[in-house]
Amino acid sequence: MKKLKPIPQFKNEDQERDFWAKHDSSEYIDWSKADKAILPNLKPSTKTISIRVPESLLSRIKAEANRQDVPYQSFIKIMLDREINELEKV
Repeated sequence: MKKLKPIPQFKNEDQERDFWAKHDSSEYIDWSKADKAILPNLKPSTKTISIRVPESLLSRIKAEANRQDVPYQSFIKIMLDREINELEKV
Protein backbone atom coordinates (compact mmCIF):
# COMPACT_ATOMS: atom_id res chain seq x y z
CA MET A 1 0.00 0.00 0.00
CA LYS A 2 1.38 3.37 -0.95
CA LYS A 3 1.95 6.05 1.64
CA LEU A 4 -0.76 8.70 1.60
CA LYS A 5 0.07 12.38 1.58
CA PRO A 6 -1.31 14.47 4.48
CA ILE A 7 -4.32 16.60 3.62
CA PRO A 8 -3.37 20.27 3.99
CA GLN A 9 -5.25 22.69 6.21
CA PHE A 10 -7.42 25.12 4.27
CA LYS A 11 -8.31 28.69 5.22
CA ASN A 12 -11.70 28.52 3.53
CA GLU A 13 -13.89 26.46 1.21
CA ASP A 14 -12.69 28.29 -1.89
CA GLN A 15 -9.11 27.32 -1.14
CA GLU A 16 -10.14 23.70 -0.51
CA ARG A 17 -12.24 23.59 -3.69
CA ASP A 18 -9.31 24.92 -5.71
CA PHE A 19 -6.95 22.36 -4.17
CA TRP A 20 -9.18 19.33 -4.94
CA ALA A 21 -9.80 20.58 -8.47
CA LYS A 22 -6.04 20.36 -9.11
CA HIS A 23 -5.07 17.25 -7.08
CA ASP A 24 -5.90 13.55 -7.26
CA SER A 25 -7.71 12.61 -4.04
CA SER A 26 -6.40 9.02 -4.21
CA GLU A 27 -2.99 10.38 -3.21
CA TYR A 28 -4.53 11.66 0.04
CA ILE A 29 -7.41 9.29 0.84
CA ASP A 30 -7.62 5.48 0.91
CA TRP A 31 -10.95 5.10 -0.90
CA SER A 32 -10.99 1.32 -0.30
CA LYS A 33 -11.86 2.10 3.34
CA ALA A 34 -14.63 4.57 2.49
CA ASP A 35 -18.25 3.86 3.36
CA LYS A 36 -20.84 4.07 0.61
CA ALA A 37 -23.08 7.10 1.08
CA ILE A 38 -26.80 6.40 1.20
CA LEU A 39 -29.05 9.39 0.58
CA PRO A 40 -32.60 8.03 0.94
CA ASN A 41 -34.35 11.40 0.67
CA LEU A 42 -32.48 12.61 -2.40
CA LYS A 43 -34.88 13.17 -5.26
CA PRO A 44 -33.70 13.14 -8.86
CA SER A 45 -33.70 16.57 -10.44
CA THR A 46 -36.41 17.13 -12.99
CA LYS A 47 -36.77 19.31 -16.06
CA THR A 48 -40.04 20.74 -17.29
CA ILE A 49 -40.73 20.07 -20.95
CA SER A 50 -43.56 20.84 -23.30
CA ILE A 51 -44.79 18.19 -25.70
CA ARG A 52 -47.65 18.26 -28.16
CA VAL A 53 -49.71 15.10 -28.42
CA PRO A 54 -52.99 14.45 -30.20
CA GLU A 55 -55.99 15.03 -27.95
CA SER A 56 -57.17 11.48 -28.54
CA LEU A 57 -53.85 10.09 -27.29
CA LEU A 58 -53.93 12.33 -24.23
CA SER A 59 -57.47 11.15 -23.48
CA ARG A 60 -56.35 7.52 -23.71
CA ILE A 61 -53.36 8.24 -21.46
CA LYS A 62 -55.55 9.95 -18.88
CA ALA A 63 -58.08 7.11 -18.96
CA GLU A 64 -55.39 4.46 -18.43
CA ALA A 65 -53.73 6.52 -15.68
CA ASN A 66 -57.11 6.82 -13.99
CA ARG A 67 -57.64 3.04 -14.20
CA GLN A 68 -54.26 2.57 -12.53
CA ASP A 69 -55.03 5.30 -9.98
CA VAL A 70 -51.95 7.31 -10.95
CA PRO A 71 -51.72 10.98 -11.98
CA TYR A 72 -51.48 11.09 -15.76
CA GLN A 73 -48.15 12.94 -15.85
CA SER A 74 -46.63 10.35 -13.52
CA PHE A 75 -48.10 7.65 -15.75
CA ILE A 76 -46.42 9.20 -18.79
CA LYS A 77 -43.05 9.21 -16.97
CA ILE A 78 -43.51 5.57 -15.98
CA MET A 79 -44.34 4.55 -19.53
CA LEU A 80 -41.43 6.50 -21.01
CA ASP A 81 -39.03 4.94 -18.51
CA ARG A 82 -40.30 1.41 -19.27
CA GLU A 83 -39.99 1.91 -23.00
CA ILE A 84 -36.48 3.37 -22.82
CA ASN A 85 -35.38 0.48 -20.58
CA GLU A 86 -36.73 -1.99 -23.17
CA LEU A 87 -34.97 -0.18 -26.02
CA GLU A 88 -31.69 -0.19 -24.11
CA LYS A 89 -31.85 -3.98 -23.75
CA VAL A 90 -31.69 -4.43 -27.52
